[in-house]
Amino acid sequence: MSLAQVHYTSAAPGDEGTAGRFTAVGPGVSGALLAEIEPLVRYELPGGVPERPSDGELRSLPQAFGYFALSDGSRLVARSAPVRDTGGTGAGVRFHAHAVHLPPGVPLPGDRLPVEAWRSPHWVAVTPGGATPDPLALPPGPAAVSEGLDDFAVSRGPWLAAVLADLRRASDAEAAGRPVALVERQCADVARWLGLASVTLPRESAERLTFTTYTRRPGSSASRVVGVLPEDAGAARAAGLRVHACAGPVPAGSTEDVWATTAARVWRSRSPELFREARELPGEPFAAGPLAVTALCAGIALGPDGRAAAAGWAADRPYALDAQRTGRLVEAIASPGIDDRTAAEFDAAGRLFGALEGRCPASVTAPLAAMLVTEAVRGGNGSLELPRRDAFAGPEGAEVAERLGPEILTELADTAGSRSVARTVQLLRVARLLGVDGTESLPGVVDRLAPALLAEASVAQEGPPGFAPALLELLDEQFEVRTALLGALDRLAPQDPGAVARFLERVALPFTGTQALPHLRMCAEVPEAMATLGGDRAAVWHRVLRAAGLSPFAEPLVLRTAVGLVWEDRAPTVEEARLLLDAATSDSHRVAGTWARLVDAALSTSAAGTSATGTDEAARLAHDLLRGFPREIGGRERAGLLLLDLVRELRTGAPEPGWAERVRTLCAQAEPVEPALRERAHAALVERLLAPDRPGAELYDFVHGADAELIAAYDRTARTASVRSRLCTQPAYAADCFTVWTAHPHAGRAWPPVAAALLDDVLRPAVRGMSAEDVAEVEATVGRTGSSGRADAFRDWNRSSTLGRLGRRIAGRVRRG
Repeated sequence: MSLAQVHYTSAAPGDEGTAGRFTAVGPGVSGALLAEIEPLVRYELPGGVPERPSDGELRSLPQAFGYFALSDGSRLVARSAPVRDTGGTGAGVRFHAHAVHLPPGVPLPGDRLPVEAWRSPHWVAVTPGGATPDPLALPPGPAAVSEGLDDFAVSRGPWLAAVLADLRRASDAEAAGRPVALVERQCADVARWLGLASVTLPRESAERLTFTTYTRRPGSSASRVVGVLPEDAGAARAAGLRVHACAGPVPAGSTEDVWATTAARVWRSRSPELFREARELPGEPFAAGPLAVTALCAGIALGPDGRAAAAGWAADRPYALDAQRTGRLVEAIASPGIDDRTAAEFDAAGRLFGALEGRCPASVTAPLAAMLVTEAVRGGNGSLELPRRDAFAGPEGAEVAERLGPEILTELADTAGSRSVARTVQLLRVARLLGVDGTESLPGVVDRLAPALLAEASVAQEGPPGFAPALLELLDEQFEVRTALLGALDRLAPQDPGAVARFLERVALPFTGTQALPHLRMCAEVPEAMATLGGDRAAVWHRVLRAAGLSPFAEPLVLRTAVGLVWEDRAPTVEEARLLLDAATSDSHRVAGTWARLVDAALSTSAAGTSATGTDEAARLAHDLLRGFPREIGGRERAGLLLLDLVRELRTGAPEPGWAERVRTLCAQAEPVEPALRERAHAALVERLLAPDRPGAELYDFVHGADAELIAAYDRTARTASVRSRLCTQPAYAADCFTVWTAHPHAGRAWPPVAAALLDDVLRPAVRGMSAEDVAEVEATVGRTGSSGRADAFRDWNRSSTLGRLGRRIAGRVRRG
């Protein structure tokens, strides 16, 4: 099929107001298309061109070779070249554009790509004779741009990967990224870049890559790729294009596009035929895996990202390669001369080994297995998928075991360094793979591993910790490790059962066998017990204790574990503490150390509870604890319990003499004593001192002790409703209080003002409200228990009150009169 051609030439000197004109237009090219084509084929001379250039200077001027997409779906291949103006003086420079119009779906002759017409001899610099040129076939040039591409790629090595990455993006039909500007001193080099793209990219991508090899106005170009001279690079940057200054200094940094990096290595290895070979492998057009596999099989060295891509691709498609290429790929990936492997590469290699194991002979996969276990031991990569044990059954395995075995045992036996759980698990698994005997070091290893499990799990995020899958595989693989580790965790559980329970919620350890493991079983039981029984902690405690399968009499430490699980962050109530105390002997609590929790329960209940019943229960618990653990309880805790016991005796029994002094002494020994406990002790003391049957010696000691805090407590209690009621209804009690409150007028500074205030504020209103008979009984009782002088004092005190009332009545009548 003949293609329509268009010729366009710049305006002649003197043609003012015109840029140029079409001198010939082939059939089928409409006027609307010509208006669209005209700005595409215009040409602007570079800066600094002489007005009358020599023939050599004229030949050195850039030519604009372009491939454009038109609005109707057709395309245009055009060359605009400077020519000497033959009119007038014949010394000026004009340009001539020659274009070929490609209707939609019609390729160039020979089905060649547009860039291959760059050097075609059929491009002309003059308009053919006649107004409309005859349709002319335009075959590609004999050597297009393929010659010298290898040398050009090597010369542009520093820019190669970045440019190829951007050319790939520019060829994407859905991409809306910025156009690419290639800065070269020669427009032919821009064409060579496009030649590289035509070989590297799939054909459909290369056909979408519109371009022009030269323009002075990159910001207004309609092409995805534009070539500019160095002096126009600034304009390209200002217009927002992705600029690659290939004519400037070597760029710093590298691209992260693995496909482009791999393609660059293929070009630098002068092996462009590999692109076609890679496209025959399954995968996305620009996936790095197929190209990386092809390159490695051809002996081209790649970086860690390329090797990882190749291993990952082959792992997903273990049947895509034949045996020969599979062997070459494994050799390339596992080469002992590589020293820049990354964790991602090792992970991909591990997946490749898993995909090939069992499908390929052991001799093929042995290098991969050796590489993986060597990295696991020396590189510390704890996330590797390790080979199965039978991968090291042959001589290769013996060689690896001989080389790595001593290193494994030395590190496992090291107690000085801090080793992560993942690292320890990995070493134990590799030791088993290689048949390394670590029996002697195993007890020490698991004793260090068990607390490390709890520590690392406590700081991990939600969900299972990262080491959990490898740990469970280890326990499934090695019975002796599972038995030893579960035993170590069971021994740890009584020390911090809450931490063990939280660990078991996140990592489901397999301890359903014949091992006793009472503490682990309790820790595993508590979440469900809490969820089922809710806030009934006593019921939870019974259920958890049953899960142990052992009596606290036989194994007292189950007491500690159960208490720690149920009351981890709080003290038991006094009722719960009584349950715990009665559940086992004092010897069991002593061995388990749970007696301290019972002490906390007694003291905290006495401090927090406000009811007298609760305080009495706490006091009885304190009495039993002091009797059951006389040598264990000491210090302020002992003083606090003694204070509670004294409160019980003051309210219900006959305490030893010296009440006030004992209260003061025990409060001092229990410092820092809870304010509520101190208040209850003071209240119990003063209530007993306000009782009519209290010993006089105790009252005397209290008054002359001059303890302002105790006297203030006495004052508060004496003003309560119960004391006032008793004063109003019991003349003998009123007489007793009068005697006490007037008997020690010189007992220090604290007591006299309090006693005087009680006489006026409490006793006087009570006596004032009595009948005459009751007042007489009070007076008589004062006389009998004291002396006649004390009775006279009461009469004077009471008379002053009466006279005071009488005087107030008379004064009131006078005011009313």
